[in-house]
Amino acid sequence: MSIHDSLLGRTFVDNATRALLGDARRLDAMLAFEAALARAQSRCGLVPTSALAPIAAACDARHYDVAALGDAARLAGNLAIPLIKALTAEVKAHDADAARWVHWGATSQDVIDTGLVLQLRDVFDHVDAALARMIETLAALTRTHRRSVMAGRTWLQQAVPTTFGLKTAGWLDALLRHRARLHELRPRVLVLQFGGAAGTLASLGEHADAVSRALAAELQLGAAALPWHTQRDRIVEVGAWFGLLAGTLGKIARDLSLMMQTEVAEVFEPAGAGRGGSSAMPHKRNPVGCAVALAAAIRTPHLVATLYSAMAQEHERGLGNWPAEWETLPELIGLTGGSLAAMQDVLAGLDVDTARMRRNLDATHGLLFAERASMKLAEALGKSTAHHLVEQASKRVLAEQRPLRAVLGDDPQVAALLDDAALAALFDPLTTLGDNDAFIDRVLADVPASGHS
Repeated sequence: MSIHDSLLGRTFVDNATRALLGDARRLDAMLAFEAALARAQSRCGLVPTSALAPIAAACDARHYDVAALGDAARLAGNLAIPLIKALTAEVKAHDADAARWVHWGATSQDVIDTGLVLQLRDVFDHVDAALARMIETLAALTRTHRRSVMAGRTWLQQAVPTTFGLKTAGWLDALLRHRARLHELRPRVLVLQFGGAAGTLASLGEHADAVSRALAAELQLGAAALPWHTQRDRIVEVGAWFGLLAGTLGKIARDLSLMMQTEVAEVFEPAGAGRGGSSAMPHKRNPVGCAVALAAAIRTPHLVATLYSAMAQEHERGLGNWPAEWETLPELIGLTGGSLAAMQDVLAGLDVDTARMRRNLDATHGLLFAERASMKLAEALGKSTAHHLVEQASKRVLAEQRPLRAVLGDDPQVAALLDDAALAALFDPLTTLGDNDAFIDRVLADVPASGHS
C-alpha cells in the first residue's frame, strides 16, 4: 500500500494525484518502458518482430502481484529486478523464444528512472492544468476586489491600507512564475534514461545510439546527451519546483487562515456538510483547506532537502542515495498536489466580507493613516517636526481612544494647514492606495486569456 493510500494519507493527497503516483501507475510506466524497448530494438534489427506481441501482452500491470513484487524488491535491492523476472516468466508462458528478448541490454535503473519520467510527464500535465484553474480563480478574485480596501499588515500588526485585490494579485503573480518554471523544466526533465550496466550501453554494441534514439521516439521523450544514472539534478529540480509551489500555497493558506480568525473575520472558507466543523464546538467554521496546505508547506522542505542530500552519488550507481529518492519524490509531489487541490477548493468558494475589511480599518482609530498624515504635514512643517507632531497625536489616540483625524483636527498647527475637507481626504482609504491599480494591471496582463495556454 502506498503511503498516500493510508487512512491519514488521504487527508493530504487528492484522488487525482494519488492515482498518478500509485503502485499500478508505477508498474504501468515501467512496463511501458519494457514494451517500447522491444519495439525500438525490433526497429533496429535486434529483436524479431515475432517477439513484440507476446512482450506487449505481458506488459500489463494487472498480470502482477504488487505485494509479492514489493516483498521481492526488498531482497533484490530494487523493484525492477523482480518485475523483470515476473515479466520474463509471463512472456515465457506464452512464447518461450520471445522471453529471450525481454529487457535486452538494459539495466534496472533504466527502467526505474524512465518509468519515473513517464509518471512525471502525467503529473506535470495534471499540475499544469490545476495551476491554470487556480490562476483563473485568482485572476477573477483580483478583478473583483481590486478596490476592496483592507488593512495591510506587517509583523501581524495593522500598517497602512491596501486592497484585497492587491493581496490576491501577489499570490497570482507567484503562481504565474511557478507555471513558467514548470514549462521551462519539462524539456530538461522529460528525457530517456538508457545506459545499460554502467552507462556505456556496451551491451548493444554498434546499435546503442540507434536503439536509444528509437526508444526515446517510442516513448515520446527527449534524448539525453548521455545516461544520467548518478547525475540527479533533473530529479532535484523537480523536487525543488514542487517545494516552491508548496511554499507559495502555504503562504496563501497562512494569509487566509489569519483573516479567518474570529476577531478579524474578513474571509471564510466555503461552507459545506462535514466541512470545517468541531467535534466539541458546534459554532466552529475551521480553515480545513488551509490546514492541508500549511501541513504540506511544513513537511515538504525536509523532503526537498533529502533529494539534495542524495545528489552526491558514488561513481556510476549510487548506494542508498538513489533509493532514497524512490518514496521521497512521490511523497513531495503528493503533498503538493493535495495542497493545490485543497486551495483551489478554498479560493473557488471563498466568502469575502468586504464590509468587515472596511470596518477593521477603523480598529486603530485611524492610526493606519499616521504615515500619510506625517508625509502631508512634512510638506509645510518639515519631516522631523511633522513626524513628532503625528507621533504625539498618535499617543493621544491610544490614551483617549479618539480617532486620529479628530485629534489632529484639534491641533492648531494642523488646522492652519488643512481644512476639514482636506483632512477628510487625508483619511479616505481609497486615496491612499499608491500604485495599487498599476501593480494589479501588470499582473493581470500576464494571465493567459484562457488560463490554459
